[in-house]
Amino acid sequence: MIKVFLVEDEVIMRNGIKRNIPWEKEGFTFVGDASDGELAWPLIKKTQPDILITDIRMPFMNGLELSELVRKEMPDTKIIILSGYSEFDYAKQAITLGVTDYLLKPITSEKLMEVVKRVADIIREERAQRDLLAQYQKEMQENISLEKKQLFDRIVLQDCSTREFLEQGRALGIDLTAAFYTVLLFKLMTPDESQAYSKELVRVAERINESAESWDNLLSFDRGPEGWAFLLKAETMEQVEADLKQLEERVQAMLKNNTELRYFGGVGNTVQRLSDIRSSYQSASKAFASRFFAEKSQFVKACQIEKREYREERDMSLIAVDSSKINRELVENFLRVGVAEEIDDFVEEYFDNIGLENYRSLMFCHYLIVDMNFCACQFLEKLGVDPSELSSECRDVDQFSYYATSETGMTEYVKKLFRETIRLRDGSARNKYQSVIEKAKSCVLENFQNNEFSMNQAAAMVNISPSYFSTLFRQETGTTFIEYLTDVRLGKAKELLMCTDMRSSEIGYQVGYKDSHYFSYIFKKICGCTPKEYRSRKSEGQS
Repeated sequence: MIKVFLVEDEVIMRNGIKRNIPWEKEGFTFVGDASDGELAWPLIKKTQPDILITDIRMPFMNGLELSELVRKEMPDTKIIILSGYSEFDYAKQAITLGVTDYLLKPITSEKLMEVVKRVADIIREERAQRDLLAQYQKEMQENISLEKKQLFDRIVLQDCSTREFLEQGRALGIDLTAAFYTVLLFKLMTPDESQAYSKELVRVAERINESAESWDNLLSFDRGPEGWAFLLKAETMEQVEADLKQLEERVQAMLKNNTELRYFGGVGNTVQRLSDIRSSYQSASKAFASRFFAEKSQFVKACQIEKREYREERDMSLIAVDSSKINRELVENFLRVGVAEEIDDFVEEYFDNIGLENYRSLMFCHYLIVDMNFCACQFLEKLGVDPSELSSECRDVDQFSYYATSETGMTEYVKKLFRETIRLRDGSARNKYQSVIEKAKSCVLENFQNNEFSMNQAAAMVNISPSYFSTLFRQETGTTFIEYLTDVRLGKAKELLMCTDMRSSEIGYQVGYKDSHYFSYIFKKICGCTPKEYRSRKSEGQS
């Protein structure tokens, strides 16, 4: 029901409008009345009417002053001005304020109801458009997530000015203004960090997204298979610490009694400028990379990561070598799930944990180079990749002695080896997942008529987590999954519009849109014309 409020200082007229018009029968709810704007304003704020009918000439606060207040605080409320004066200045001022209609007294109940009904139709149409837009935005959430991630990447890369960052954020409904900023890199994972589909992982991920969206001081950026980047905004350092604690407590509560999933967070240093978020991200990346060595299910702060110091060369001390840290399983795990940006931090921490800062030994450096090479080649063979695809510099045994002359040389070699290994891994994965993408496309063709079909369902059908599936699908096809699904649906709709006499509503239902209004809305938004206008091209071509 549409709510109506009346403000009129003439008692007889006010009572006549209130009592003589059958508001309920006409589909309206009469929520209140007052004799002037001053008395009306608190009641209007309380009742939140959809339509305000107000006289223009009243004591204490006139109709124009009241209209200005209503337009400012309740912009969706429609205003109908009643006036016994036909002066042009009043009408002109009312139009400036955005008044919906301006009626001259005296006015009959029939005429007033005619105008009120016309305004009600406008309200219903606006509501319908808002509902359609909300449905569209929800359906296109994958695209919005992509745009948000691209914004975060631009902030980290510092390829725009601060003003441009703020403007781009506002366009996405994101307020980037704050006194302090802290980046948190976060990931949910199974024990082996696999990307396999898991209903529990999807369930918890959705809860984390919902929680992040409801938190004013926390901005969430989906990084696909790498998890999330959270940007904490705060006005004080104390608030930063409190928010980090509260966030981790929320995650722990979501994972309570869950034996399948783990989490890890890398917390960057807190900065005070938007332009310094890049620095916070870099320190968060270093902390996040420590997940390969640290216990899972915790937040690790950048300040907790010990700074590495390379000491002067000295004789090898076997006591300083922690042989338990020469861990091929750890290396293979990194090669399996790590990313190129984490190589430097992983390699340095791996060697630092062994104890290389306490000795220099050409023999031991040579041994580690051979061992790392063996790990990489064995990993590639398991993937079905020929290790000979590594560059000659990484394969040539004669090169080992060159790099083994110092700890710096050894580290440089292993970083290069891992970069090439991960590049070959990613290339192999792309080849492997081409068939997965083709299967996903087949799933779309088989299920697009189902209104409930979604990206999560498609991901489940190919046994990949939704976030990874979204990233993979976009990389392989150049479009998001929802855009591809929409193209398939509208492509079939165009065919039916041109080749059949089915009604537009029937066609919408046939291609997966139960709501005919939404079908028309999305068709026009994507195709630039309504289904009816598109079909008219057929008759134009025949004539």
